[in-house]
Amino acid sequence: MVSVSTWFRYIANKLDYSVSLSYKSYKGGLINDKEVVDSVWKNLLQGKLTFLHWNKGQEMAPTIGDQGGTLLVRKLPSADPMRVFVGDVVLLKDPEKSDNFLVRRLAAIEGYEMASTDEKDEPFVLDKDECWVLADNEKLKAKEANDSRKFGPISMSNIVGRVIYCLQTAVDHGPVQNSHFSSRKDSPVLEVELDVEEMAKHHKA
Repeated sequence: MVSVSTWFRYIANKLDYSVSLSYKSYKGGLINDKEVVDSVWKNLLQGKLTFLHWNKGQEMAPTIGDQGGTLLVRKLPSADPMRVFVGDVVLLKDPEKSDNFLVRRLAAIEGYEMASTDEKDEPFVLDKDECWVLADNEKLKAKEANDSRKFGPISMSNIVGRVIYCLQTAVDHGPVQNSHFSSRKDSPVLEVELDVEEMAKHHKA
């Protein structure tokens, strides 16, 4: 049973998402000023704050096992340093294949100084709206991991959502470890929208 306080926090999250999405559409010229309020209500009342995504590969082991997992992904109206944080597991558009998606951990954001283990490489600072993502599997070499060590910094706009739950098998499932701040923000969304049975139906393994 979801508590009243959790419902309030969930609705606050939904309202924030609706307003941000509507404002983004307004700024992009997709809706005019008279349509903003309707857009906010539509986004607030319809749909969920999460969606399911199937992920396979060893890059994120042990967070997501080699056999793959069905992931519950929290939608983000925009990926910026106020909504996504270092330590979060994110779903992002593959910078090398636009129709493909990757799951990686956010390791650094704009303003972070990056230094290589190779002394020949010069340190550099991530520019505005740039981020650095890494695979969790420490056994993989940089090229195998297919992360920022291979393709470099990426735009924050590549981030589609934050992974908040992973189902690997009917008995092996649980919340994904994200930054402390994100975990607190996502907890009411997880409580209201998590449906393990629905995730199991979509599971491909």
